Amino acid sequence: MSNDSPDTAMDVHPLLMPLEGWIAENPVLAGIVIALTVLAVGEILHRLFRHYVLRFLHYVAEHSPVDWDQAFFEARLPQRLAWGVPILVWYTGIVLVPGLPSDWETVLRRVLLASMVVVLVRGGDALLNGVNLIYQGLPRARERPIKGFLQVANVVIHLAGLILVVSIVMDRSPVIFLSGLGAMTAVILLVFRDTLLSLVAGIQITTNDLLRVGDWIDMPQFDADGDVVDIALNSVTVQNWDRTLTVIPTHKFLEHSFRNWRGMQESGGRRIMRSFHVDLTTVRFLTDDEVERFGKWELLRDYIEQKRSEVEAHNRDHPAEGEIEVPHRRRLTNLGTLRAYLTAYLRSHPGLHQGMIMMVRQLEPEPEGLPIQIYAFAGDTRWPIFEGIQADIFDHLLATVPEFGLRIYQKPSGADLLEGVRQLGESLRSEPEGASRVSDGRGRFMSAGGRLEEGSE
Repeated sequence: MSNDSPDTAMDVHPLLMPLEGWIAENPVLAGIVIALTVLAVGEILHRLFRHYVLRFLHYVAEHSPVDWDQAFFEARLPQRLAWGVPILVWYTGIVLVPGLPSDWETVLRRVLLASMVVVLVRGGDALLNGVNLIYQGLPRARERPIKGFLQVANVVIHLAGLILVVSIVMDRSPVIFLSGLGAMTAVILLVFRDTLLSLVAGIQITTNDLLRVGDWIDMPQFDADGDVVDIALNSVTVQNWDRTLTVIPTHKFLEHSFRNWRGMQESGGRRIMRSFHVDLTTVRFLTDDEVERFGKWELLRDYIEQKRSEVEAHNRDHPAEGEIEVPHRRRLTNLGTLRAYLTAYLRSHPGLHQGMIMMVRQLEPEPEGLPIQIYAFAGDTRWPIFEGIQADIFDHLLATVPEFGLRIYQKPSGADLLEGVRQLGESLRSEPEGASRVSDGRGRFMSAGGRLEEGSE
């Protein structure tokens, strides 16, 4: 860039011709005064633009029927472009300064032009942010987020701005710097490795609809279990249930498996799969009186009638031999009747999703007893309500099991052992004098009076 005015200290701009005499008499003072005037005009116009023009535009945006103009104000697009006003004034007004050496003028114009490029780059950044804010207000924004693509465009804008700034400051063509990028491809790939991988991952995630903002995901490799709150170019932010934030690189979602609970939320049912253990020693056949009693229960009436007919029909075909009950004769059990009752109870429960699978099943017996599993789906996927439905079911279940002559298995606790010792002591006190003592296995014996004594038998 060159100065169109002659490189003389006394030449002045045509706009300053009325002041030519004063400038010729006071060249240094005139240069300082005009330079300060140009700076002041630029700053005054900048303040006027920000305090009046921007406020007026903001007022119009707030009262307009559309939302996109307000979104650009929230992204600070007009505020950032406002910095271009003083730069334009200074860039055009620098030629008015008399006596300014041409080299200085060239350097200052290059710096101001590079500053204008920076303002435009920041304005482009704000423009992309505004576009993202507008898009987030659309219904499909949760399904197809574009923040990652906008961030890629933002990177391109900043790279282009950097190249332009360097080319302007060094007074070289931008093509020279672009041609040099080919030789730096390996370095660029190394520096932007994660960014490029995340870009590819973001395209696949968006195209295949693997992840949306608001999805509940579970990724134990990164201790992430909560809602997705942001999907960016390089990272995905998950807000865990303890309100902490986990930031995961985007490309990790293609390298590791994760669980997305969106299907559960969209289905309208949340699975209940919980077991309780029945003490095997309490499983037995029902007596006739118990069959009659359960036959009066509303939830068991149909079951008892059906099973009673089946049992009677089967036993007629397989009569007993005399007074001996043969093994193949059928009888109702308290455990089977409990399962029938629980199945009917689940089907009548208003909090369960009746259109999904629902069953009460036995699992393989364990040392802790026989597991009976409740498998059903709550009709509300919200966590607090789901937990309330599940707790309501098991509250009723645990209170009902003893009605069938069954007992829930529970490992003995310290209170159980103390109760056993107390009962043993009471039984020993009731024994006559001279009864044998019971060893506790530690060289001590329980006497007839219920006291521990040292000694040998």
